Amino acid sequence: MTTQLIAAIITITLALCFYTVGVFSERRAHTLQKHHVILFWCGLVFDTTGTTIMSTMAHGSGLLSPHGITGALAIVLMLFHAVWATLVYTRGNAEKQQSFHRFSIVVWLIWLIPYVLGMFLGMQG
Repeated sequence: MTTQLIAAIITITLALCFYTVGVFSERRAHTLQKHHVILFWCGLVFDTTGTTIMSTMAHGSGLLSPHGITGALAIVLMLFHAVWATLVYTRGNAEKQQSFHRFSIVVWLIWLIPYVLGMFLGMQG
């Protein structure tokens, strides 16, 4: 296993940790708080970093594969989610802060698709 692959696995797993803690602690709190927004941004940064490392290792192959497409979609959704969370939090609308967790769960579930696909592809390779 190369150092690049180890770095990619670690960063993407950190993304899973940050994002999962953010989504489920937001759900448990019943309202969007500042630390949730920070966790969403951390998840996005680590996922983008790990994906970038993996992409450089793949040399562009597989970008149009199901894993590549779902991975790109997941990053776009995570970016949208983090930006929207920031806006909802900074605007201080209590109703939107309390219902935001519904969207968070959907994004998290979609994000899991390329994560799990990547694990299975990695085990086969």
